[in-house]
Formats: sequence, structure tokens, C-alpha cells
Amino acid sequence: MSRILIVEDELKLARLEADYLNNAGYATECLDDGLKVVPWFKQNPVDLILLDLMLPGKDGLEICREIRAFSTVPIIIVTARIEEVDRLLGLELGADDYICKPFSPREMVARVKAVLRRLKPQEVSGTEGPISLVPESFRVRAGHKETELTAVEFQLLQALYDQPGRIFSRSKLMDLIYQDQRIVSDRTIDSHIKKLRKKLSDLLPGQELVHSVYGAGYRYEPQVNGEQ
Repeated sequence: MSRILIVEDELKLARLEADYLNNAGYATECLDDGLKVVPWFKQNPVDLILLDLMLPGKDGLEICREIRAFSTVPIIIVTARIEEVDRLLGLELGADDYICKPFSPREMVARVKAVLRRLKPQEVSGTEGPISLVPESFRVRAGHKETELTAVEFQLLQALYDQPGRIFSRSKLMDLIYQDQRIVSDRTIDSHIKKLRKKLSDLLPGQELVHSVYGAGYRYEPQVNGEQ
């Protein structure tokens, strides 16, 4: 049974979310104070966090940033602020999805199911080359070294890695990562790719694995060096 942490300071809404998730077969825990979230989570691992943005003590974006410094747990941001900058910032910080208030509890359950299903480990094709992917832990290995990716970073790398040399447009990558046709900016994909390339560069100094193709998108091709 997957465990969901609900971080919400509106008591009635938190209870409603918990009831619907419990009925869908998930175990839930609830917190209503932003200052308690990170310490609690470090002691109590969960499978997904439903994270409200407007919280007493510490806001959701700061909590998301702190959690992403040490964990790839899926995070769905819940917000009453519909400005695109908030959505973009949340996704760039490593959130896996967002829900705008007011929302249907059934929609919320569907989003939780979709994220957990999307992040479920799958067999990765293609094992030759300087790196190998470990979907069970969202890690990338190179020899005896390895690094951990966020869920979104891993999905991006897997899409590129499975078809080396193919150029993926930003819109194609967005379709692969956000299959419910979520509206996100090209900048969101660029931000995730930038972080992914930095981690791969730290893992394999001097080797360029993910290449940007001017005006077209990105491709995985470890044999080509020096291209920006």
C-alpha cells in the first residue's frame, strides 16, 4: 500500500483528501505546518507528497526545494495561485505535477494515481554505452560511480537514452513527460535538461552525453564530444 503525505493547513480539505485517498487504497498522513514537513519526512519516508503552497511557517516551494536536495520522492503541488510563474517555478524545483484549487477530489486521486503509475519502474531498453540506468532508484551508473536523478530527470534521460541519436523536440519531450497534456513552458524542459546534463557531467567528466541541437531540441549520443 502506497503512503501519501498530505501537507495542507485547511483541516476540512486535508480530511477530504485523506478520505478520498484512503478509499482509493492509499495510506495517508497529514501535516498542517510547513516547518514540520522536512524533519518529519526524513524520519517517515512516503511514496508521494501532496504539497500545498500556502502554509504557515514555511511555504511549499521552499519545502519542495529542501526535499529535492536529498530525495526524489514524487511531489504534487496544490495551489490557489494560478499564475504561470508559480507553476513553472514549482516544476523547475522538481515537483512532478500540480493541481489548482478549487479541484475535484476525484481529479486529485486521478493525478496521484497517474504520477505513481508514470514513475513506476519499467524495463529500460539499451544497455550499451558509458552509462546504464537503474529505474528502481532513478539512478545512473558509470562504471563504479552512480548519481541519483529526480523522477522527471530520469524520465527525460530514459526517453533520450532509448533512442540514441534521435532528436527530440521540446514539445515531444513535454508530451512524453506530461502525458495528460499539461501546459508547461519550454523553459521547464530546458531547466530539467540543464540539471540533468550537470549531473551527467559530474558523473563522467569530459564526456557530453545529452546534446542540444539548435532550433530543434535534444539528443542522446555519447560518441559525439565537444558539442554544446
